[in-house]
Amino acid sequence: MQRLALYFTAPRQVEVREETLVEPSYGQLLVRTLISAISSGTENLIYRGQAPEDLAADEAIPALAGELAFPLKYGYSVVGQVESLGPGVAPEWQDRLILAFHPHESRFLATPDELLPLPPEVSVEGAVFFPNMETAVTLLLDGRPLLGEQVAVFGQGIVGLLLTGLLARWPLASLVTLDLHPRRRLASETLGAHASLDPSASDAQERLVSLLQGPRPYPGADLTYEISGNPTALDQAIAATGFSGRVVIGSWYGRKRADLQLGGRFHRSRMRLISSQVSTIAPELTGRWNKTRRYHLAWQMLRDLNPARFITHRFPFPQAAQAYELIDRNPAEVIQVILTY
Repeated sequence: MQRLALYFTAPRQVEVREETLVEPSYGQLLVRTLISAISSGTENLIYRGQAPEDLAADEAIPALAGELAFPLKYGYSVVGQVESLGPGVAPEWQDRLILAFHPHESRFLATPDELLPLPPEVSVEGAVFFPNMETAVTLLLDGRPLLGEQVAVFGQGIVGLLLTGLLARWPLASLVTLDLHPRRRLASETLGAHASLDPSASDAQERLVSLLQGPRPYPGADLTYEISGNPTALDQAIAATGFSGRVVIGSWYGRKRADLQLGGRFHRSRMRLISSQVSTIAPELTGRWNKTRRYHLAWQMLRDLNPARFITHRFPFPQAAQAYELIDRNPAEVIQVILTY
């Protein structure tokens, strides 16, 4: 049996290779991929050669074992259908639609505990947003927005947009987002942001603080998220945050360094910088939260927000190189790119 698999082979080079795949063994299933989503954050770092090569691809996902060194397979959002079962697998898995945290491949082997069956009310194109929705839910749990708070979000890629959609359900005093690209800013306001600004504008910081100021003794945001993937945005996020505020850092910068101005107002601000990453749950929440509970919430939010409307491009899998080139060179055109099989 043959399959097609995507490999990152060098900076800005990907190949779709044909491989031989064996039949499923005991406890395994064979999945035929229907669509997969490209991450314009993490995958773009890998594509550009900006990921640390000595770092494990993902310590929590079996399909992503190994380091981020070329050549490698990567990807973490595949929706497919179970095609055949190995011995010992319950027959109800046959033909099920599933979500897998798996690299881009036309077929793959997995065990049942590596697959999430799609709820009947979630479409195939909606389900491909599940990993990013789980990330957005984690960002929300780590930030813990409160009634009446002022919130800023730097970055309106797909994770930023999903987070904005979740935050818009809160009774916040203000919700202001920032992104370089007009298409994403418009989508952000559609999701409920009170305003969405261009962070490169000369008056961006002044406008942001004026929108966040409100009737408080200390201007700035109570809660700020930095999820743009741009290290310079972290310094802007800190500058936009008020006394005793929280800055949640969801970006992964890879080998890019963040140059921060911490010698001025920050030194007296008592603000907190919080690292957020979806592989784990904050220890102070684990008495009540686990991955299963977070999964249920992510599925529910997918139903509510309908993120499939943010698919801007679809590429047949053999044309994957064109998809990555588009994301790299023309990010203003892109919100979510998917590969079809």
